[in-house]
Amino acid sequence: MIFDELDLIPELLESIDYMGFRETTPIQEQAIPVILSGRDLIGCAQTGTGKTAAFLLPIMNSIYETRPEHTHTLILVPTRELALQIDQQVQGLAYTLNITSIPVYGGGDGSGWDQERIALSEGADIIVATPGRLISHLNQGYVNFKKLEVLVLDEADRMLDIGFYEDIIHIISHVSKKRQTLMFSATMPPKIRSLSKHIMKDPVEIALEMSKPADGVIQAVYMLGDHQKLPLIKSLITDNPEYHSILIFSSTKKKVGEIVRGLRSKDYVVEGISSDLGQKEREETLMKFKSRRIRVLVATDVLSRGIDVKDINLIINYDAPSDSEDYVHRVGRTARAETTGVAVTLVNRLDLPKMQRIEKLIGYRVHIVPLPSFIAGQKEKSYGHHPSPVKSEKGDFKRRFTQKNRKRAK
Repeated sequence: MIFDELDLIPELLESIDYMGFRETTPIQEQAIPVILSGRDLIGCAQTGTGKTAAFLLPIMNSIYETRPEHTHTLILVPTRELALQIDQQVQGLAYTLNITSIPVYGGGDGSGWDQERIALSEGADIIVATPGRLISHLNQGYVNFKKLEVLVLDEADRMLDIGFYEDIIHIISHVSKKRQTLMFSATMPPKIRSLSKHIMKDPVEIALEMSKPADGVIQAVYMLGDHQKLPLIKSLITDNPEYHSILIFSSTKKKVGEIVRGLRSKDYVVEGISSDLGQKEREETLMKFKSRRIRVLVATDVLSRGIDVKDINLIINYDAPSDSEDYVHRVGRTARAETTGVAVTLVNRLDLPKMQRIEKLIGYRVHIVPLPSFIAGQKEKSYGHHPSPVKSEKGDFKRRFTQKNRKRAK
């Protein structure tokens, strides 16, 4: 379906066209008419499928038509990165529509507090907030959500995973009961259904196929010891100069620093990002990565759902994530908007059970690629042999990866 077939105002369709969007994604096609009708909605679809536009477009359509003089929409998100990402998307779509939005999040230097206070007390069309920061404002007594028309919980499963349930309930107690509630989630655990029963009215449910990496993601596993990981990553980076944007996920903040130090090179820029950085530093690092002034970015899972960077060529899981769903979100950072990309996972002995759970979740085994000979020869801590490659439903990874890696894999 093309956007022109939806019941959206011409001015918004013009903004959509200006941003280069032509056809709707499945979640957009199904969700936008429901939201325009005023019904509550639970939308379940994996990351990278266009969920943000699925709720922003009908919300902005309503704001443009009614021009409310109060806060129209509150969007709750789990991380400041996602708050900024959504706010930036609003700004892009609202370029000619005169719709106001403001992100409300903690972790900065405090300079934005007064601006947030004014917006929360006097009203802004759209407020995008993290729960903790918003509650800090609520406790001051000036937040006015009495006429709020739409409440959105984005990445709802993630918010509950990191302990925001009580905060969400507290925030909702300050919100108008005569509202439309929209909940978007990549997964649908029992706690999501329990929450929906408390805060929603007869919601429409849209559940697309979940927990499967996009078709454009070429996946691979390397079986190796920890001491072989950095040499392999250096090889992948050096041998693939056409990969201009590489994202490496680490399970801990400590490892981020170790990986960055181990990959330093005069031939390319590598930086790390984690919650240890101040908000301004994180924003600057992300901007440099988006503009490709940083070729290699090493990050913790704080970015697995909160980064919107186009054309990431290669994702490397330095270690297999403990949560199988996190694997899907990590590799979902590449092959977005029907592009292709490569996702490599480095698996040691301890990570084997994690990889088995991931393969059970996604429904197929990920192709195992033999190590390059110069790395496989480091035998004192390695396995000494490698399992035979398994048949992958994604096809022959060695054939689809790159010419140089095919030669080494033979």
